[in-house]
Amino acid sequence: MRYVAKIMLLVTMLGLLQACGTTVQPGQRGLRWYPLSEGLTTETLKSGFYWRAPWNDIYLYDVQLRSYTEEVDALSSDDLPVILKTAIILRPIPEEVYLLIQEIGPDFYPRVVKPELLAAVRSVVSNYPMVTVPEKSSEIASKVQGVVVDKLKGRHLDVASVALADIDLSRVVLEAVERKQAKEQEKEQKEFELIIAEKDAEIARRRAKGEGDSIRIRAEGEAEGLRIRSVGQAKAQEAITKTLTPEYLRFKLYDSPNSKFVLLPDKLNVPILINPGTDHTTGQAREEFRMGR
Repeated sequence: MRYVAKIMLLVTMLGLLQACGTTVQPGQRGLRWYPLSEGLTTETLKSGFYWRAPWNDIYLYDVQLRSYTEEVDALSSDDLPVILKTAIILRPIPEEVYLLIQEIGPDFYPRVVKPELLAAVRSVVSNYPMVTVPEKSSEIASKVQGVVVDKLKGRHLDVASVALADIDLSRVVLEAVERKQAKEQEKEQKEFELIIAEKDAEIARRRAKGEGDSIRIRAEGEAEGLRIRSVGQAKAQEAITKTLTPEYLRFKLYDSPNSKFVLLPDKLNVPILINPGTDHTTGQAREEFRMGR
């Protein structure tokens, strides 16, 4: 009986000792609370066991990184709805827990972080067309993080990262945009083909012009050659004509080895046939001789 009483006394003492102390776990910070005197102290307690009076207390605060997820509905730059599942990872700055609790309170996320996160996502997404939001998700998340960090500056919070976990685009709107893009691509293709056709036509015109110029230049060259030859021939003919005098023709007639002399009465106006079977050259020379007279 006496043994059982000792055990009960020991358990009671241990319970009283436990009630007079608080353990701060790793990843936590503690603040002493003195309700009868100074209230909440500014000293931040790190992990460990701390004694206290039964009427005092130690408040514990989690300073580990925590992830918060929000589904944000936003409008793109082309006024189309986009739903983004956004995750933000942050924690209280351990050395500033007292200031955080005094200025904002333990419910800092719904009071401060969430409104700034939603506003930042909507502001950044409004600068992007809807169809580009998925492929630009990393860039958008980085810009959102920058905005949130700037907005929470001095709020005793450390923002580790912001990520876009999921993006939901309206199926109907997306199909309409895809059809619009297809038509725009078709239009661009036709415009490109028209430009190519115009270029081909311009090349054909220039080629035809080049060929025409070549033919014209060749024709002009040939005409100039003919003109020069004709001028030369005319000058040669003129020179020959000047030298073909009756005296010269008579001389050539007399000088020919085939020449034959026939004496005829003067002013004999009758046709004369001499050796009709002789060659053409001799006959022509005699005819020239007769005409020369």
